[in-house]
Amino acid sequence: MINNKAIYHFDFVLLFLLFPFIGISLFLVHEISPILFKKEIAYITIGFVAFLVAFLFPIRKYLWIIPFLYFVNIALLVGVDLFGVSILGAQRWLKIPIINLTIQPSEFMKTTMILMLGYKIYKNPPDKGYTFVELIKISWIILLPFVLIAKEPDLGTALVLLIVGFGTLIIVGVKRKVLINGIVFLLVFIPFAYQFLLKDYQRNRINNFLGHPSYHVKQSMIAVGSGGVFGKDKQKATQTQLKFLPIASSDFIFAYYAERFGFVGVIVLLSLYFFLSYYLLSYVSILKNDFFAMPIFASVGLIVFVYSYVNIAMTINLAPVVGIPLPLLSHGGTSFINFMIIFGILENLLAFKYEFLYNFNQENEDEGL
Repeated sequence: MINNKAIYHFDFVLLFLLFPFIGISLFLVHEISPILFKKEIAYITIGFVAFLVAFLFPIRKYLWIIPFLYFVNIALLVGVDLFGVSILGAQRWLKIPIINLTIQPSEFMKTTMILMLGYKIYKNPPDKGYTFVELIKISWIILLPFVLIAKEPDLGTALVLLIVGFGTLIIVGVKRKVLINGIVFLLVFIPFAYQFLLKDYQRNRINNFLGHPSYHVKQSMIAVGSGGVFGKDKQKATQTQLKFLPIASSDFIFAYYAERFGFVGVIVLLSLYFFLSYYLLSYVSILKNDFFAMPIFASVGLIVFVYSYVNIAMTINLAPVVGIPLPLLSHGGTSFINFMIIFGILENLLAFKYEFLYNFNQENEDEGL
């Protein structure tokens, strides 16, 4: 039940930070395709409903549901491997019967994984940093979805989950010796993974990034460069309007944004993403004694930062093309709805934190604890 205390602790700044991204997305998608614009309106409507449901659900009182949701999502990823739908050569989707829509379980895995991390850290908080054994015990939460998603194949999303998961554990706290050994292991493992674990097309993408950009990236770079300082009118944004720029509404929407709004607009957008990431990560110190909410805020801050950086970098050939969306901007229902669920959970953790703690303390007193 919502009371005045919950409204007082509701973070309206965090909510308002989302509106510029939604407005920009609607504007760009409408210019690219009126048909996609109608779908975008539907996705945004569903997203805000999902935000409200996630905000009102008393998650702290039903923590047991988190492992259940995590393993349901793992089962969906296994289902993708067994009878998933392939689009553009990648088997990443499940088809929903009757309504004839598809969902991408790997997108929802972001939410369930960070919730599961928060749950495990809350149950076993670090004592001046996790030891190697403790880190191994919790790492399966990250590695299991990583393997299943990489197998689809969707190496981009899998790597983001890996970075966000272990990045969160580092923020929460690991022993210095463990951190140093982890870095050494990565330096040794990356060349081995490149040679023996990556598929040929994945190595080709890396090679293209290093020396021979693909057609998509070349057209994207032309679009970004042609925007100049202040951008172009819609009619003069020929890279998108004449269909030279593929998938302009989703993975390469940043290129169209840069073509329309130029260098000044790019600086504004980068600032918006930086401020949103910084704002989320600032809660790490504010919630340092809340070992459930703190790692979740850290994970979401890292997700926004990593997703936005990698997506923008790949459009200007500063990173290999890995097929991940630009958060809150790219056209796509699963991604947007999932992000709105995440932000609804964050608002819930803030608005109902103190009521939960009060009830918890009261119950302890009643039991004589």
